[in-house]
Amino acid sequence: MRLRGKTVAGAILGVGFLAASAMSASAAIVCSGQVCWHTHEAYDYPRDSGVVVHEDNWRWGPHEQFTFREHEGRGYWRGDRWTTW
Repeated sequence: MRLRGKTVAGAILGVGFLAASAMSASAAIVCSGQVCWHTHEAYDYPRDSGVVVHEDNWRWGPHEQFTFREHEGRGYWRGDRWTTW
């Protein structure tokens, strides 16, 4: 019984650690026009930027076409140029 109790306790702790790490890892897919990128920060984008924020598991539809361009830092894509603020 001692081994079984330890196994159950270990499993509960493991699930707890996984849940805590999943809650702290926030990510999103951000799109401006047909260009998207990943972000790990929750920014309030300017209204005139035309930016749409999606959850990290977002996928575009079968008749849509997007391009991913990754960039570090606070900003957004406007055409082919990264605009910071």
